Amino acid sequence: MKAILLSNPGGPSTFLFNDLPIPTPLLGHVVIEIKAFGINHAEMHMRKGEWAEIAEVSGIECVGIVHSCPSGEFSVGSKVAAIMGGMGRTINGSYAEYTRVSANNVAAVETDLKWEELAAIPESYATAWTTLFRNLELSSSQTLLVRGGTSSLGQAAINLAVNCGARVIATTRNMDKSPMLFELGVQQVVQEGPQLSERLSDAGTIDAVLNLVGNSVLLDSLAIVHRGGRVCLAGFLGGLDPILDFNPLLQMPSGVHFSFFGSFHFGTPGFPLSDVPLQTIANEVSTGRYKAKPSMVFRFDEIAEAHKMMEENRAGGKLVVKIGD
Repeated sequence: MKAILLSNPGGPSTFLFNDLPIPTPLLGHVVIEIKAFGINHAEMHMRKGEWAEIAEVSGIECVGIVHSCPSGEFSVGSKVAAIMGGMGRTINGSYAEYTRVSANNVAAVETDLKWEELAAIPESYATAWTTLFRNLELSSSQTLLVRGGTSSLGQAAINLAVNCGARVIATTRNMDKSPMLFELGVQQVVQEGPQLSERLSDAGTIDAVLNLVGNSVLLDSLAIVHRGGRVCLAGFLGGLDPILDFNPLLQMPSGVHFSFFGSFHFGTPGFPLSDVPLQTIANEVSTGRYKAKPSMVFRFDEIAEAHKMMEENRAGGKLVVKIGD
């Protein structure tokens, strides 16, 4: 099979194209013939050598066809999506024509969506759904602030939140992108930046904050919700630098709930992938209820161009790589 390899796994790398053996069948695992995969910020940090665990073949999600499944959980030839489960971290990931993933990290998805359209869903929507309805326990009539709304994960969260009846506020670093956010159904767009809690008129009354910017705005996000409000950290658009000298006793507001979610938890007992209604989400995308089309589709040999666009913040949504015609 053809595969895209990191030239120096664990350190700053470039991409190499090479042939690898198709993964052999293994009990409890699914070998997937990959048709398309989404590009994620995590893979950019893997390429730069900034991630703790990095496999030779990157890629943390894919969609495709079951090639083999010795345990029988999935039928050979059926359409599936796969998310994390060590992909790109502890096992070779989706930047290839085939991959082998734990069956716990695979979900069947029957749909007429094109492969590149289906590939825009798994990682973004599974993560958004879990953060909103598990960590944040969002319900209709509540107000949600999405920090980093123009990212693919931010757009997925906005789609899900608006369609559940929540009032949504979103931030963006580039206010020229406001029309796109309003089209998704947000009621207010605010410039992302420091001290948002001091600039936001709704501060202190917001029910939930989905923080996709990262550690740099965590303390500020905690100051935005009311007593009993919830903040979930689920992204790092602003970088991976840690918070220095964080003292919860002195810096956390009383009565505010804070949690973290990372998609590498999918497939564990606490976060089974089966908990996420991926089939329903794909159906809603197919009917147009969710606006989830990829912002750009690349060929397999254009992986470097895809990463360049993401690193330069020109994505404007989900970037997808399609394998084959």
